[in-house]
Amino acid sequence: MRWGGRGLGRPFDHGELRFVILALIAEKPRHGYEIIKAIEEQFGGTYTPSAGVVYPTLTMLEESGNATVEEIRGKKSYTITEQGTQFLAANRASTEAAMRRMREHWFREGKGRAPQLVRAVHNLKLALRLRQQSGPITDEQMQKIVAAIDAAAIAIERS
Repeated sequence: MRWGGRGLGRPFDHGELRFVILALIAEKPRHGYEIIKAIEEQFGGTYTPSAGVVYPTLTMLEESGNATVEEIRGKKSYTITEQGTQFLAANRASTEAAMRRMREHWFREGKGRAPQLVRAVHNLKLALRLRQQSGPITDEQMQKIVAAIDAAAIAIERS
């Protein structure tokens, strides 16, 4: 089964996304975009849930008493409630199955790309792009950037 493309099916069975989202906010409070990115990372970049699915699920979790929301710097941050913790415990098997499928997706697809590695590469690309856009880079700064990347490459080769 493949996900994340046109007509290729759904990554979660009906209602499973609420378990995944609740489990993610049980790990730490998050806002919607962080949840979307966490799920995308677990899928190794092959699936990204739409905001049109994630935000209504967060609203449903809040309205059902399983999550609370607090606005921090203009963003809604969601936290699991005691009731939400009990709900996860009562649905442990379903939650664990959905989380396991999500985290192991990239193995089943034969991609061999660990989601953590995909995230790290994207972070490096973004950092380089942002640094280049922030203004001129001096020769000394360029030498430091190149040395850091070269050192990382050597460390990776030796691992």
